[in-house]
Amino acid sequence: MYWEFAGLASTPAPQRCVSGVGGLGRPDATRRRINVHPGIALRSRPVDNQRVTSPSIPLVRYYDVISADGTSIRAWSNDADGPTVLLSNGLGTNPHAWPSLLRTDSGVRVVGWNHRGTGGSARPADGRVDLESFIEDAIAVMDDAGIDSCVIAGWSTGVTIAFELATRHPERVTGILAVAGVPGNTFSTMLAPLRVPPIIARGIMVGLARSVTVSGHALAPVTRKLPWTNTTTNIVRRTRLIHPAADTAELRTLLQEFFTTHPAWYAKLALSVAQHARVSLSDIDIPVTFVAGKWDVLTGARDMLTASQRVKGSRYRELSATHFIPVEFPEIVLDELKHLLVRVDRRSSERPEQSGS
Repeated sequence: MYWEFAGLASTPAPQRCVSGVGGLGRPDATRRRINVHPGIALRSRPVDNQRVTSPSIPLVRYYDVISADGTSIRAWSNDADGPTVLLSNGLGTNPHAWPSLLRTDSGVRVVGWNHRGTGGSARPADGRVDLESFIEDAIAVMDDAGIDSCVIAGWSTGVTIAFELATRHPERVTGILAVAGVPGNTFSTMLAPLRVPPIIARGIMVGLARSVTVSGHALAPVTRKLPWTNTTTNIVRRTRLIHPAADTAELRTLLQEFFTTHPAWYAKLALSVAQHARVSLSDIDIPVTFVAGKWDVLTGARDMLTASQRVKGSRYRELSATHFIPVEFPEIVLDELKHLLVRVDRRSSERPEQSGS
């Protein structure tokens, strides 16, 4: 479903615009096409040899950036031409969660980074992992890439980072694509499809994370050596924890990279996320799009809808998807991003006229 909000939650009920995705994830034939962001022909730029390769997966250039506290952060880019988008990823995940954005013909230049202690990023000397450090890392990556301001595409925990960045540094964020994530208080929205009350859901997930900070040391030798083949990947797809619509090769690359992270360190990152309070949306005055998954057990769709209702002019779309929307429905994600870029362009072109009137 598509909903577009002209005002806040106190306004009349949102209008349902067009049909979304149903059944087994096949787009309805009636879904209207979205005008894409105009751009110039794409070309590849020189790349280094720090690559994760797969026969059918786009290549990504990795490089290092030093954050404010001296921590070395592994940044990455698809090195394409087009409007720049900063990608604020899900906790401990990697660029291959977004296959449609990595292609050289995606029409967008994507720049992102891997969280502290994951995917080549160093663990901080003082062990600090909190929202403040995530914001510092994002700013460092933007500064290094010469990005004064841009749209941010966020997934899961990355959505909190995106909204927090927009609140603290509004001059640097021109729009937000929020995919399967809410602006803070993430743990309380988990297990929503199972109708678990927020306070209980938070307790369960925090308790699980704390246990893995200990048990993770025993799990690491197993999880970091799992053989990710097409067969093992298809087993994961058939559990329905990830929607069957996800491409096997793309999902394999995502999982293979994700499980290189030490479980105990990942649990430490997760506990830091549990401390993220809900971000105030009262000052958000930029184009925002929320894309939610009906069967998402890690971010409740209802909570995303509520957040969308609190952002004036926001767009909300709900898919028959799980938490892994970027790899389950990559083309829809790219469509929504380009639609957002058009809105951002339209807004920037209207502002000079408004100031001159």
